[in-house]
Amino acid sequence: MSTYTARPSDIEHQWFIVGDNMNRTFSAKPAEIERKWYIVDATGVPLGRLAAQVAQIIRGKHKPTFTPHMDTGDFVIVINASKVKVSGRKAEQKTYFSHSGYMGHDKQTPFATMLAKHPERIIEKAVHGMLPKNALGRQKLRLKLRVYAGANHPHVAQQPTVLTFPKSEAK
Repeated sequence: MSTYTARPSDIEHQWFIVGDNMNRTFSAKPAEIERKWYIVDATGVPLGRLAAQVAQIIRGKHKPTFTPHMDTGDFVIVINASKVKVSGRKAEQKTYFSHSGYMGHDKQTPFATMLAKHPERIIEKAVHGMLPKNALGRQKLRLKLRVYAGANHPHVAQQPTVLTFPKSEAK
């Protein structure tokens, strides 16, 4: 029988030893999950780096209570989607595929056209491509992303916290 007194840092992270059971896997319960709202400004941020960081926050991987089969993530509001940047020649070469369901009715929309008409969809497609392709990703996680082309958004009541990412230097 091992005796162990829990340190305050152990209790804070819920990784303390109980009796002889020294290895315990933490699993989040729905009542324990806290959700926050974050706001991200996409001005001048590379699309892929922005999408990767936002997908991590939506999934909840930034929290110590992350559980793969539970929705432990937070809500993200992305503003200024029309000012996102891409590196290299992606602005001329990147296309978005869509299909109507009929044979031969596929469309290739260039990045520049998509940026002019629907800048929100660029970030939505990039983030959704980085979320898991299972029921959790399709049903729950897709609803946690709100993207707006301009600087205005209707989520002031949620009191979002501003989230900044380090800007990479242009090569």
